[in-house]
Amino acid sequence: MDDAVERLTTELIRHLRLTTRAKAALIGAEPGSADPSALLLLPPLVHTGPLRVTDLAELKQADPSTVSRQAAQLVKAGLARREPDPADGRASRLAATPAGEAACARLVGRRRALIGAALADWPAEAVAAFAAQFEQFNTAMEQLLRTGGPTPPADDRENP
Repeated sequence: MDDAVERLTTELIRHLRLTTRAKAALIGAEPGSADPSALLLLPPLVHTGPLRVTDLAELKQADPSTVSRQAAQLVKAGLARREPDPADGRASRLAATPAGEAACARLVGRRRALIGAALADWPAEAVAAFAAQFEQFNTAMEQLLRTGGPTPPADDRENP
């Protein structure tokens, strides 16, 4: 199993690099004045509805101050608006505007097309199995990270 874990680790690192390149290409195709990383806030706003910046940061697993700056860019670009939080009149939520919803639809469409093209030669059963296993892996990783994860071996702690 150690060889398989090593191979998977190598492939996950490769995947992260490819994801960064793909994200730049997908978002770079979106016109507008918002920073490309700010545009990544649109899908959760569109799919879950208005959110407080703190809730959006938690959902995106990002620093709240970074998400706050990105949210301000979306507002300035007309892709999102601030609205009062009905649960707490002192707070506000971020909501996608119609322009933000359209930008999100374009981004999601380009992402699906890219992934679909990469999997075009795969049998449908293989795509379904990969999706199920990848979901299982991501769920296990989320759980590990929520609980603080495992303690690295002593030799890893001594030689970072």
